[in-house]
Amino acid sequence: MQRIDTFLVEHDLVESREQAKRLILAGAVTVNGNSRIKPGQRIPSDAKVVVQQQQKYVSRGGFKLEKALRAFDINVQNRVALDVGASTGGFTDCLLQHGAKFVYAIDVGYGQLAWKLRTHPQVQPIEKTNIRHLTPALDTEDCVSIAVIDVSFISLRTVLPNNRQLITDNYIDIIALLKPQFEAGKAHVKKGGIVSDKQVHIQTIDNLSTFVTEKLGATVRGLTHSPVHKDIGNIEYLLWLTVDGEHMDSCQLQQTTVEVVETAHESFEE
Repeated sequence: MQRIDTFLVEHDLVESREQAKRLILAGAVTVNGNSRIKPGQRIPSDAKVVVQQQQKYVSRGGFKLEKALRAFDINVQNRVALDVGASTGGFTDCLLQHGAKFVYAIDVGYGQLAWKLRTHPQVQPIEKTNIRHLTPALDTEDCVSIAVIDVSFISLRTVLPNNRQLITDNYIDIIALLKPQFEAGKAHVKKGGIVSDKQVHIQTIDNLSTFVTEKLGATVRGLTHSPVHKDIGNIEYLLWLTVDGEHMDSCQLQQTTVEVVETAHESFEE
């Protein structure tokens, strides 16, 4: 028996154990067809190990969204989506590869979206645009029914309200990447923009959950941690928000939040 991360290095499937860990946590490694494994898990020498191509998506953001879609069992097939904070297009790429009908890729920047997505017939780049200033009049005959959000240097509280207005009332899914360093407040952010305190993570998630319920009429239906990347330095979380759908009650959400934060920190420290 051998650790899976060590196995990958010794068999020249990855360059380092850190790279192995990133791919494992992103679900890009399977052992005998199973991707639900841990970096420190031991496997038999005759196990069938498969590593997906690292360039599956134009950026590692694609792996983050892929984990959310898998964890929450969300089907994006034939749906029209908003990608808020599209950047190079990792989320957009993931949506298309999972069958999305069309994606509006919105970003305040310009020229960042990968060329293969910029020229894709199912993608409309909307650049130099702040989501807070985007009007509901999107050029589509189909209702937008899902939004995915990955923004930096700004709180989700400032971008979520307009996303709620831009998508149809009858079928709403919002997957938001929560970054504690932009939500917790300056008092909790250490040098280098790091927020490492578990309790601060828990409180940050609780605060955002309360906000979406009270201000947006939405609820948290799912929560998981993002695939861990130590080179980023911060643990991130993926929230699944819905309107008029199933959701976790307050006790269940509190318990889930604690469990997810604990698991995230354990993975980060391995």
